[in-house]
Amino acid sequence: MPLHVVGNVCLDTSFRLPHLPRPGETLNALTAIEGLGGKGANQAVAAARCGADVYLWSALGNDALADRLIQMLQVDLGTDRLIRLPHRTDQSTILIDDAGENAIVSAVECARAFDPLSNTDIQARWQEGEILLLQGNLSWDTTTACLHRAKRSGLMTVFNPSPLPERRVNDLTDVDLVIVNQGEASTLTGVVEPEHAACRLVEMGVADVIITLAGDGSLVLDSKGAGPIRLPAQRTVVVDTSGAGDCFAGTVAGLLGQGKKLIHAATVASKAAAMAVGRLGTLAAYPTRAEFSELLKISELENT
Repeated sequence: MPLHVVGNVCLDTSFRLPHLPRPGETLNALTAIEGLGGKGANQAVAAARCGADVYLWSALGNDALADRLIQMLQVDLGTDRLIRLPHRTDQSTILIDDAGENAIVSAVECARAFDPLSNTDIQARWQEGEILLLQGNLSWDTTTACLHRAKRSGLMTVFNPSPLPERRVNDLTDVDLVIVNQGEASTLTGVVEPEHAACRLVEMGVADVIITLAGDGSLVLDSKGAGPIRLPAQRTVVVDTSGAGDCFAGTVAGLLGQGKKLIHAATVASKAAAMAVGRLGTLAAYPTRAEFSELLKISELENT
C-alpha cells in the first residue's frame, strides 16, 4: 500500500572532527561532505529503497539549492508532490567525532512554514488503508492536524517525533505507531525504563511502540502481541550515527506498507541502520536497493 511521507528536505553538510568542539574552540575538519538530507527525505528514501511505494510531501525554497536537491531526490523518488515556498531551502550542519557521535544544527524555515493540509492536495490523494509517516520538523500544530486528518480518513499513522516539541505532549490518540529513541521516550513519558515508557505511551493513546536503544537494540510493543519484546542490536563498527534513526523509521514504515509484521519490519530496520552507521554520511550511507533486497532475503530465510 502507498506510504505518504510528510516532512522536510534539506542539504546536509557533514564535518568529521577528532572531537566535538568545546565552548569557544575552533577546529579544522578532517573531511567535509555535502549531500541530500532532512528527516522527511531520509525516511522516504529508506522506505523506497526497501521496496515501498512512496510519496514525499515537502517544501523547498525558491533557490538554486532546491533545484540541486530535487535532482538528488529523483534518483530514488518521484518529486511531483514537492512545493516551493518563498523562503531559503533548509540546511543542516552535522559534526561527527571519531567515535561516530554527532551534533546537528538545522535551519528549518521551509519546514516550519509548510502546511501540507493547506499547501497541497494531500487529502484528495491519500486513501483509506494507506500509511502516513511524519517526523517532528514541521510545526507542532501542523503535525497534529495532519495526524488527526489522516486518522479520520482511515490511514495508518506512524509518528517519529524527532525533534521533540518544546511543549508537553499528553495525547497521542491519533498515532497508530510511534518510533522514538530511549531519550525521546523518557522525555515524552517522564519514565526512564524502556518497558515502562512503552506502556506509558500506550496509555497516552498509541497502539504500537518501538523504542530504539542504540547499542542495546530496540524494544517493540505490538498491540497484537503478548508484551514488550527486546530485539538485539546488530554488531557493527560505528563510523557515523547521523541519520540512523531515520533509516530505521523509514524502513519500518516501508515494510509495513508491504504487509510485513511489525517485529519483522523492526528486525530488518535494525540491520539496515547498522549498515548505515558503519559508513560515513547520512543518506549516502543507507543500504542500496540491492542491499535491502539481500537483507530481506536473509530475514525471510531466518523466519522459515
